Formats: sequence, C-alpha cells, structure tokens
Amino acid sequence: MTSAPGRGASGPLQRPVFLMSTPRSGSTLLFQTLILSPDACSIGNESHALFEGIRALHPAAKGCTSNRLDVGDATPPIVAELSRRFDAALIDRKGAPATACQRMIEKTPKNALRVPFLAAAFPGASFVFLRRAARPTLSSMMEAWQSGRFRTYPHLPGWSGLPWSLLLVPGWRDLAGKPLEEIVAGQWATTTQCLIDDLARLPSECVCAISYEEFVASPQALMERLCARLGLGWDRTLSAMLPVSRTTVSAPGSEKWRRHEATIETVWPLVEEADARAAAFLGDNSVS
Repeated sequence: MTSAPGRGASGPLQRPVFLMSTPRSGSTLLFQTLILSPDACSIGNESHALFEGIRALHPAAKGCTSNRLDVGDATPPIVAELSRRFDAALIDRKGAPATACQRMIEKTPKNALRVPFLAAAFPGASFVFLRRAARPTLSSMMEAWQSGRFRTYPHLPGWSGLPWSLLLVPGWRDLAGKPLEEIVAGQWATTTQCLIDDLARLPSECVCAISYEEFVASPQALMERLCARLGLGWDRTLSAMLPVSRTTVSAPGSEKWRRHEATIETVWPLVEEADARAAAFLGDNSVS
C-alpha cells in the first residue's frame, strides 16, 4: 500500500497497535493491561471524541448510516488531523508525555467498523482481534443497553425505544422496533462479520488473535506471548486475578450471562454463523 501525503506518521503513531473486538468483549481489560508495557503509550481511554470531533468522521456526515469508515475516508488532511489529535494526547504508563520510541495502543469498540480506514491511515499498524464467546458477550451488551451508561447516539433520527447504545452498525434501521435481544444480536453479528471480513484482507503479519477466556485464565502467559508477537517489552508479573475493568456494569462471573440464557437462545440463529467465523479466525491467527 502506497502512503499518501500526510500518512505514515512517525514516533508512537508509526506502528500503532489497534485492539479490535465487538463491544463488551473484554477489550477494556486487555487495554488496561497492555498499556503497562514499558514500550506502550495511549491516550488513556477510548478515542470517540478524537474521531468524531472531526466532522467528516462523524456518522452524521454520511446521514447517520453507521460508524463505518473506509479507505476513501482516509484523506491526507483527515489523517493528518487525526494523527495530530492522537499525538497531542499520548501518555506513557506513568502518565508522562509519550516518547518517540514508544508505540500507541488504541482501543475503541467503534474501530471494529473502521479497519480499512485505520490500515490506510497507519500503514505500519498491527491489529489484535480479541474473541470472547458470543453468549456472555450478548448478555453483557443487553446489560449495557439497559444500564444507560453506553448511550452513544441518544437522539438518533428514526430510532425509538431505548436510546441507541454502543457502536452504530450498518443496517441499524432494520433493527427499529425489535426487542432488545434482537437488537444486540444484530449489532453483534453485523460487527463480527464486518470485522472478520476486514481483518482477513490484511497481510497476515499485521494480524493476530487472542481469546478473552484464555486471557482471564492465564493473563501473565498470554501477555508475554502477545507482547513478544507485537515486539513490545513486558516487565510486569500479573496476579492470577486481574482487576475489574473500569467499564464493568455488575460484578464479574463466568456464569453471570445465564440470567439472559433463555432469551439469548431465542436469537442464537441470528449469531451462530458469525460466532463460528470468529472462532475459526481465532484458531487460524492465535498468538503462539
């Protein structure tokens, strides 16, 4: 891929690492852990405002179709402005301004719909796919919608019922009027299919995958392997029990999702194919 003027930023943006997953898959916990690397820097949080503060990158610029961004959106002026915004906000693991030798770690769930844009804007980027089993993810998404804490577009034109939460997927209008379990099933399946399609088109050396379940079961071993794959240092010893993610809605538990089990089974046919694809992609691209 040839870099257009304004692309291929230097320093921490030269080879950024993008953590990619559907919402409520544990990416915040992974992000909080990976930025402990001495070679990592980040803006410390998600980048919704950095992206959507640029008018052309806000969904309203395309008639609120979705959060999807493609190669054509990565124009030199937009990439330059986005890079400037990131560069100005980057800090290291101690909260000090990032140095030129560090690499940006970025995690924003909406980026699951922006892979072509990110790959064009940052040609040296690495993409880490985090796969979590679909049933607990769907349960957590339902909980997120109901909590009111994740309302991304509360005044979305043409939408009624619970205010729109989490990322805005292509075809969201087809979900209008449906029960919550069908909304999150459609949201999850569309995101997963789009993400797998996009990641599969990238060079294999730019992509790797990890399991959320393995991450929480063996965090130290997995972080050592992941950092080795990404070329990042790792000098921490993690306890067997990771801290609670800052976006947790209710107390974690491996069986917590079963409160929604019966409801999830009614929509399982809507997500079954995407779940199988996600599992296969993890198997083919797992860090070793």
